[in-house]
Amino acid sequence: MTIHHPTANQQFTIAMIGFFAFLQVYSVQAILPILMQDLQANEVKIGLAVGATVGAIALMSPFMGVLSDAFGRRRFIIGSLCMLGVPTFMIGMSKSVDALIFWRFLQGLAVPGITVVLIAYIGEEYSDNIAGMMSLYVSGTVLGGFSGRFFAGHLHEWMGWRWGYGVMAVLTMVGAIWVLKSLPKSQHFQKSQNRQDALRLLLSHTKNRHVMSACLLGGCVLFSLVGCFTFINLHLADAPYQLLASHLSNIFALYLIGMIITPLSVKIIARFGMENTIIFAIICSIMGLFITLYEPLPLIIIGLTIMSSGVFITQSATISYIASHTKEGRSLASGLYYMGYYGGGSVGAWVCAIAYAHGGWLYTVLTIFGVQLLALGVVVGLMQKR
Repeated sequence: MTIHHPTANQQFTIAMIGFFAFLQVYSVQAILPILMQDLQANEVKIGLAVGATVGAIALMSPFMGVLSDAFGRRRFIIGSLCMLGVPTFMIGMSKSVDALIFWRFLQGLAVPGITVVLIAYIGEEYSDNIAGMMSLYVSGTVLGGFSGRFFAGHLHEWMGWRWGYGVMAVLTMVGAIWVLKSLPKSQHFQKSQNRQDALRLLLSHTKNRHVMSACLLGGCVLFSLVGCFTFINLHLADAPYQLLASHLSNIFALYLIGMIITPLSVKIIARFGMENTIIFAIICSIMGLFITLYEPLPLIIIGLTIMSSGVFITQSATISYIASHTKEGRSLASGLYYMGYYGGGSVGAWVCAIAYAHGGWLYTVLTIFGVQLLALGVVVGLMQKR
């Protein structure tokens, strides 16, 4: 039977799964200047270290739903958490930037087994509490994304980044044990027998203008976010700011605004519509991006706040858009969306690395601006088209 009233322990467990899934995705951003020095890496190589994880997530996301349909939800979630702990530990053992990139890629392969599968698990086991449990999961992911950067920066100041990743690996394994003991066994999972139908639906989604435009927009969204929050660290670690790793990690507290902005965006979408909301959010994001070009640090913080708020609203509205324009195979459509979303983040880390290497923060801002203009074109030319 469906769990109508989740216990506090079950609610905490769902939030913690989201937390540990995203604890490592962007953790290296806070210590990029340190990694460049210790591993003798240039901007492009260190950008690949950021992009390797999101690229692997992009590759695995469309297929993880199909695999879990065949083999079950809970075992995938727990197994993926355990797998995530291994490369996290090995990052601390990396002797070169190529080794770092390899272990970061393996981290990314494990993440969809948590994120994509947990969404399906919530829909099956908490059908009367989907909105509440999803909000807990999303809040956990936001907190995890912030905490990974925060821990990496502060642990480096305390014990060095290598030991810091050992600590985070242990935390991840403790989380896996907690989930093993606390996540209820699936009661409503039904093994999928017809994989040809899944393939047919997947192919039909690739011909759906609404789905593909949302995928392209999602790619632009994470391109902008990863590019901005990766290379602003190198900018602020340089003169005249010369911020320490712990100071850089504190800046990522801006990500916590997503816990406030995401619920508010629902009201904005209801009043102005999804497409108009996205246009407004992208314009706000562009404004915030250009504010970061001013030299005073407080103005840069304000610009990052506005920029990230616009991105969070765009993300929320785009997810609503793709859900409202697909009648069947929504999990597969979501898998395609996340492939585009994380694929954009991977490309963003690489392209913005090249931009930063050639022209510093100014060229990075101009590169992201070009992608956000593309995002506006997608909304006006494809999503608003009737």
